[in-house]
Amino acid sequence: MTDQNARNVLAVNGKSFYWASFFLGNDKADDAAQLYQFCRFVDDLADGNDANKMQRLINVRHCLKDPSKSDSHELEVAAFLRLADRNKIPLIAACELLDGMLADQNPARFITTEQLLRYCHAVAGTVGLMMCRVLGCQTSRADSFAIDLGIAMQLTNIARDILEDSKMGRRYIPSNWLVLCESELSPSGWAEASPQMHTAIANGCEKLLDIAETYYASAMLGIHLLPWRSRFSINIALRIYRHIGRQLKRNGCAWWRGRVVVSALQKTRLSMFGLSALLPRRVPPHASELHHSLRGLAGVIEH
Repeated sequence: MTDQNARNVLAVNGKSFYWASFFLGNDKADDAAQLYQFCRFVDDLADGNDANKMQRLINVRHCLKDPSKSDSHELEVAAFLRLADRNKIPLIAACELLDGMLADQNPARFITTEQLLRYCHAVAGTVGLMMCRVLGCQTSRADSFAIDLGIAMQLTNIARDILEDSKMGRRYIPSNWLVLCESELSPSGWAEASPQMHTAIANGCEKLLDIAETYYASAMLGIHLLPWRSRFSINIALRIYRHIGRQLKRNGCAWWRGRVVVSALQKTRLSMFGLSALLPRRVPPHASELHHSLRGLAGVIEH
């Protein structure tokens, strides 16, 4: 897979990240696009209609666990393994990403906040961990903050996509947040549900975004551990994603109206605010309580 192919995938499917990548410099932007392309490949495979997708996901997982025994014919996997070798990406993070995609083959029906956060780590915290290597960070201190950014972005994704996910039978909002009876917890009929149910789900959406804010605040601190160009770029991506959640809250968490989007003008304005990341700042110790639910997972420090 060529660098240009990867950039094209990023431009089409990851507009917020594509915008931020312009500030990275060519080499890091190409590697970041390659990582995004791999993540998009496994995500599309997990959400697609390929009758053999479960076995293909399992094969990718086996390949990542032991590349020396790999017989994978997936071009995206081979490209990712080269990227991982160049950047010393921990393959355990990629394996846990695949575990998250495999878990998504069964309709998501979380009960607790811990289940939600562990899922967010699997499908996005791991990506933050891998991206940290691609961006040239020289200290492992940044790992915890990178995981937090991935979790925050995934919580924003979940809040933004409640309507779309409900049509696929997925409910990521933990049931113990929702004041609903058992029959109402099934998401398939949420779009046509009563105003009272819409409000109950909107309250769950608001809680998702409140938790995301806590993880964004932590990630903002850790950004200062990155090299300056990477710091600026990731600050922009963070601000754009955070804006999605804040806009959704300003709209009353009206999830039934579909996705919130960020205009080019808004991205430009948020990018200007991103200049603040260039100022040096002391980074405090990571708030370990944010990872209490994540013990035993990739990049999580045991306290």
